[in-house]
This record gives sequence, C-alpha cells and structure tokens, in this order.
Amino acid sequence: MENWITGMMEEFGYLGILFLIALENVFPPIPSEVILIFGGFMTTNTNLSIMGVVWFATLGSVIGAVILYGIGHLIDMNKIEKIIERWGHIFRLTKEDINKTEQWFSKYGVWTVFFCRFVPLIRSLISIPAGMAHMNFGIFLLLTALGTFIWNIVLVKVGAAVGSSWEDMIAYMDVYSNIVYACLVVLFIIFVVLFIRKRLA
Repeated sequence: MENWITGMMEEFGYLGILFLIALENVFPPIPSEVILIFGGFMTTNTNLSIMGVVWFATLGSVIGAVILYGIGHLIDMNKIEKIIERWGHIFRLTKEDINKTEQWFSKYGVWTVFFCRFVPLIRSLISIPAGMAHMNFGIFLLLTALGTFIWNIVLVKVGAAVGSSWEDMIAYMDVYSNIVYACLVVLFIIFVVLFIRKRLA
C-alpha cells in the first residue's frame, strides 16, 4: 500500500494528496502518516511547497469528514431506538442509554471533534457520531479544518525536516499509533467492565 500511496503522490502531486487524504478519512486503514510525511519529503525535491501540501491535505480531510458526517446525519435515531427496544436487552442497553450518549455528545462533542483529529483511526470515525447528533455543521467544519490543519502541518514539516529519512519517521509514527490503539483497547475494556458492573448492581 505504501508504494501505491507514494506513486499516486509522485504522479498527481497536490491532487493526489487531496484524493488520498479524502480516501483515508473514509477508509481509515490508509495511513495518513505516510501521505503527510512523504508529502513533506516531496517538498524538498519537487516543486511542491509545504503550505501547498498542508492546504490540499486539509481540504481532503474536510471532504472525507463531510462524507462521514453526512452518513451519520442520515442514520435514523428512531430506527436505532426501535432496534434497542427489541434487541437491547441482549447487551443490557436501553433507549435511555442512547439518549444519554446523544446528550453527552451534544454537550462535549465540540471538543471531542477537535481533539480526536489527533488520534489515529478515531480522527476519521468521530465524524459519524457528530452527524448522528446533528452537530452544527458550521462548527463541525471549523473544528475539523482547524484540527486537521494542525495535524497536517506538523507531519508535513516533520517530513520536510527529515528529508530522505522519511521512512524512519514512519516507523516512529507506527509506534505512536500502536500506543494509542493499546490505550483505546484498555479504555474500551474499562468502559465495558464499568458498564456491566453498573447494570448488575
């Protein structure tokens, strides 16, 4: 996959970056780290500029996020509640749990959308619950653009700074991603345990 990504960027430049980042947002297994760090490296030996790569990457991120927001927006909460009413007892879920989750996102979703842009995998998927909660679209766009701009500019500048050693930096980013994934798994397990204990209490 890495060779395909770098090949696309070398052949299509800014448009390749925009397409790959938009695709990465909709299909998270595509690593944005490779796109951004290699994009930074390309600014050292092509006519691409750091800010050009950052702006096109940010535009691609926003396009991908809007697609996922739209998917979340189309999800019918009434249908979800009916499904929970019928099958929720298997997982000890109730309509109230869904409503509480929606209320929590309505209260804290603004900061969640922003800060999750720095978390691998979650930075893409967070757009779906934002759409489901019908988060103000203007605020969603602003925070998505701001969060992804910061993430993009950091990694692109890192790629430009390390130059031909960009692949070594990818390895460090893999370590960062693995640590984040491990933390997410631990948090998920803790959440499940606490949820079950609360239900059984």
